[in-house]
Parts: sequence; structure tokens; C-alpha cells
Amino acid sequence: MDEAVVEQVAPALGKIPSGLYILTAAFEDRRTGMLASWVQQASFQPPMVSVAVNKGRPIMPLISDSHQFGLCQVPKNDKVLLRKFASGIDPDEDPFLGFELVDAVTNSPILANGMAYLECELVCHMDYEGDHDLFIGKVVNGAYFDGDPYVHIRPDGFKY
Repeated sequence: MDEAVVEQVAPALGKIPSGLYILTAAFEDRRTGMLASWVQQASFQPPMVSVAVNKGRPIMPLISDSHQFGLCQVPKNDKVLLRKFASGIDPDEDPFLGFELVDAVTNSPILANGMAYLECELVCHMDYEGDHDLFIGKVVNGAYFDGDPYVHIRPDGFKY
């Protein structure tokens, strides 16, 4: 893309609001989570959501192998979840130790201190020609606890 176009488009892309979520997955004896902001409802019936994940993230094979993922919505001004999941998780670390979890219907870890959560069965994984892959999941369970969502606006649409 032409540099002049990038400069023109960057602020417009960055103003697309998004929530902040902890994307979770587990397979066999491994489980992990990551901060995700590119999440969108994708269908009413059945209820589905999409989430974009940067290629090479350690959570990708867990979602692909388990065919499940969870989304825990980060409450407004929550610094604990952001601090834990924003910087990346060591593949050998269990990031959920010390956090209370909800009894889930899937294997995906669900954080009890989120604002809301969705448990999803993977229906589609798209590896399109971009720097992220798209996962689409059918919502099989979820709940709203309390609070307002953490809304994220970026100054530059080409950076997190």
C-alpha cells in the first residue's frame, strides 16, 4: 500500500472501536490465553462470533486441536487481566493459576472475574492472505456478570 494512503487510512482504521477480551483455549494438558481485541458477532442464528489472531500465536494450535475457544470480556478499567494477558504468555506457563474459573461446558478456561463470557465450538478457521487468521465459533454457553466493557480505540489502525 502506498505510504501516503497508509498515513491517510491509519487514523480511520484506528477509530473502529473494539472490546478487549481474554481469548482462551485448552487441549490435553495445555491451556493458555491471550488478549484479543478483534472480536465481532458474526451471526444471530445460530449465535456466532469471529476472532482474529495474529499468525504464530501459541493459542492457535490449541483452538485448532480442541475445536473450542472461550472469550472472557474484560471489564472497564480492569488492570489485573490486562497486565497478565497483554504481554504474552510463555508456552510452558499456565496463566490461569491464581484466578477463579467458572465451571465451563467446554474445556476452555473461563475467568470468573470477567464482565461476561462466551464458550464457543469452532466452526471455521480461515487462513486468508493477511497477518492474522480468523476463527469463527458457534456460541454454546455464556453469561453476563456485571459491569461495562473495556472499549479500545487505537490512534493508528496499523498497530495494536
